[in-house]
Amino acid sequence: MTITKEQILAALSNVEEPDLKKDLVTLNMIEDIKIDGLNVSFSVILTTPACPLKAMIENACRNAILYFVDKEAVVSINMTSKVTTQTNNSMPGIKNIIAVSSGKGGVGKSTVAANLAVGLAKTGAKVGLIDADIYGPSVPMMFGLEGARPHSTQVDGKTRIEPMEKYGIKLLSIGFFTDPNQPVPWRGPMVSTAVKQLFTDADWGELDYMVVDLPPGTGDIHITITQSFPIAGALIVTTPQNVALADTRKGVGMFMMKAINVPVLGIIENMSYFTPAELPDNKYYIFGEGGGKKLAAELDVPFLGQIPLVKSISDSGDAGAPMIMDDNNPMAHAFIDLAKRVAQQVAIVNANAAQAALV
Repeated sequence: MTITKEQILAALSNVEEPDLKKDLVTLNMIEDIKIDGLNVSFSVILTTPACPLKAMIENACRNAILYFVDKEAVVSINMTSKVTTQTNNSMPGIKNIIAVSSGKGGVGKSTVAANLAVGLAKTGAKVGLIDADIYGPSVPMMFGLEGARPHSTQVDGKTRIEPMEKYGIKLLSIGFFTDPNQPVPWRGPMVSTAVKQLFTDADWGELDYMVVDLPPGTGDIHITITQSFPIAGALIVTTPQNVALADTRKGVGMFMMKAINVPVLGIIENMSYFTPAELPDNKYYIFGEGGGKKLAAELDVPFLGQIPLVKSISDSGDAGAPMIMDDNNPMAHAFIDLAKRVAQQVAIVNANAAQAALV
């Protein structure tokens, strides 16, 4: 029996993309079908290189060919990706802007933003990180770039800031342009202008994801960024205790306001529990248990996971090397998993927006 392209497509139409709830053929995720006798090869175009369901989809495709076409087929699958973007994206060079926010300070928002950015890059994506926390920029310290000063470059006849590069991502922070020992006593309009320049006056090139570390709370910078740039979605970082959750509820509410209307990608609970090194199976819920998960359920937004209270996480930030760079540390794998879940949520939001645009 001769295997045909039509048979391959018919078989793969039985494989559903779990998040988008449609089959791979309908979603145009199958390309480059080649057939040579019993040898069958094709590419599956995922919505992100960080797809956490990659292995499951590959296995389902292989089984579909063997079951619906020929059990003797030799199947070769190229799992690749093309990061999706919003249909109304006004910044074509940057496919997705992810805002990382928190209702209050001290919950580890910048640590999450830094490790998320590097985690997305480690999966193969092109990533940038903007430190928009004007009054307390921490990216220079977290990436070992204190005292660094970005250069300028000429792009299409215009002078552009050239972002710093480290650990596979491009970086800009207001901390690169100010004295770290002096406060930044700027009023609202000055702050808004400075933040906009980090976006518009820099040569970011082509990026799959731009992670933006926002200041804590709900203020001028949040409004400026959400109303000036096409934000794919917002992540909210909290800790389990009630005082943090109360502020987190307000933060989520801000993004859901009609005037802002930014999709909430999910809630991340930081400092969830403490596990002593000598008792690795024990979990001590110092700040309360399960608050972030309950809040996510209450607000009907995804809960993206817990990050434990681990001294090495803060130590790595202080040392200028985000925890995710240490492949031997279990927490590095936890941050990689978090990055994949975030990319997954961005792809879902983009797909839903594209579907809504057709209605």
